[in-house]
Amino acid sequence: MLLAAAKRFVTILAITVLGTVVMSLLGGLALGASVNRSISVGLYLVGCFLLVSGFFLGNRGPFRILNEESMVGLRRPRQLRAAPLSEQSESINTSAIMVAIGLVLIAVAAAVDARVELV
Repeated sequence: MLLAAAKRFVTILAITVLGTVVMSLLGGLALGASVNRSISVGLYLVGCFLLVSGFFLGNRGPFRILNEESMVGLRRPRQLRAAPLSEQSESINTSAIMVAIGLVLIAVAAAVDARVELV
């Protein structure tokens, strides 16, 4: 079970890294930046975005809006419901995955960045 989870995590990580590298290369090509610089900046940006998104997703409280579709207008009263335990654990698990992938992307960006000497 742990091996299957590790495979899924590595798959998600590889797709995220490869997608970010491809989009960064295209952006760097359009802006005339070097390959090394465009990849490192792209990985930094996506990693930071995932860290911040994971933080805010993990900080959702145990209450949710009862009917999200009917929220029109500012003076309409909000009705809250308690989120089931499965929804709360899914929110925390998704947050943990986003934060972990964000940290890995930032570490890869630091390894790729020519301005940073690791040794």
